[in-house]
Amino acid sequence: MVESSYDVYVESDYQPELYKVKADVQGIDGYKAFQQEHVSQFKQDGFLLIKAALDTQELEDARAGLMRLISGEIPDFRGVQYEKSVRGRLDELSKEERIAAVRKLKFFVGHDDRLTRLSEDPELLRILKAIIGEKPGLFGNQAMVKPARIGREKPWHQDHAYFDLPMGTQIVSAWVSLDAATTENGCMHVIPGSHREGPVVHFQVRDWQLCDDQIKTERVHAVPTDPGDILLWDGLLHHGTPPNRSDRGRRALQLHYW
Repeated sequence: MVESSYDVYVESDYQPELYKVKADVQGIDGYKAFQQEHVSQFKQDGFLLIKAALDTQELEDARAGLMRLISGEIPDFRGVQYEKSVRGRLDELSKEERIAAVRKLKFFVGHDDRLTRLSEDPELLRILKAIIGEKPGLFGNQAMVKPARIGREKPWHQDHAYFDLPMGTQIVSAWVSLDAATTENGCMHVIPGSHREGPVVHFQVRDWQLCDDQIKTERVHAVPTDPGDILLWDGLLHHGTPPNRSDRGRRALQLHYW
């Protein structure tokens, strides 16, 4: 049985206007399309979307590996976290309902060979090396799930605020989309160029987050993704995701490199 831990999100003062989109992000067509000019683009914008980075088999392998962990098939994996809304009711849920209530998985690399291989993909590491300037190392990984209808907001934040690393450390994260992520089911939202403004103080409000009144809503871009797309972003980029009240859940892996 996997560990029964729960999300700590506080459902208060959510403001939909924080995610009013000014434009959608366009990406490059696969790993092979990556050129040196895209390093400059990443450093300017703070992110880069790579369309169709995974082929069909890689995508199916990643989904199967994730579901294997979510379903509790690996007894020594203790990284499953559930949505707060099912606290106290977990034992009453069917297996399907329990799976549907999963919010997050932490530190899955090393527990499933398919997911571990994905984190070591040579093409992904090639691009990360070009951006970081040296061979990248994986220091964190998690899977983010937004269940249909109950998936909660992830307020605006910078990833660097969550990591116990010296300021100035170059962090590049990879969001691996396993399902279609849309503006309706809670795709990533970013503020281009915000990483160049430096670290910002975070506060415990709904989550560990940037102050809502400091979000530059006039610059918000949405990043809809298809299954197999990968979004790379800088550890200081301002980003967040609205809640999912649609009938379609979405799953994504996050791999953090330095």
